[in-house]
Amino acid sequence: MSLRDEQATLRAMAHPVRLRILSLLTGAALTAADISRELGLTHANASYHLRTLLAGGLIVPDGEERIRGGIAKRYRYDAARDRERDRESGRAVNADVQRPLFATVANELIRRTAEADWSVGGTMTDAELWVDPEVFRDVRDRIARASRDLHDAARAPRTPGAVRTSTTIAMFKMVDP
Repeated sequence: MSLRDEQATLRAMAHPVRLRILSLLTGAALTAADISRELGLTHANASYHLRTLLAGGLIVPDGEERIRGGIAKRYRYDAARDRERDRESGRAVNADVQRPLFATVANELIRRTAEADWSVGGTMTDAELWVDPEVFRDVRDRIARASRDLHDAARAPRTPGAVRTSTTIAMFKMVDP
């Protein structure tokens, strides 16, 4: 992926509504109408955000269906494809492109905490820690595996028996002050 493509991809992600759409599309292939109902958006707005995500290479088409004389396109987020692409590229992400994404995710976390069910508990770690490089790599890899497990287990919105969760993970090596 070229730097220009990478910038377009991260720019597409750096919007709170598109982050929510990506989350929904992790568990199921959905249409613009499905997304507009779930997120309370207009159909036109949901379609616009889907087109932006598609242009950024973040989602893939997943079929079509006839609905009242029209054709509704389904889209999904393919986490396995992105993991493979990341593994193949092996290139560091441009920090100036990544920072706006992290800021958007931080704001999204604020929105989600307003909808939290604290009665069942939760967990959070926020710290600047100094650890051995081997420990960092080991923990980072275990967290990445847990993240993959969650993505692979994602279900469609409101699937009976499934619980809605918020998972935000940001782990990176920092430069020395």
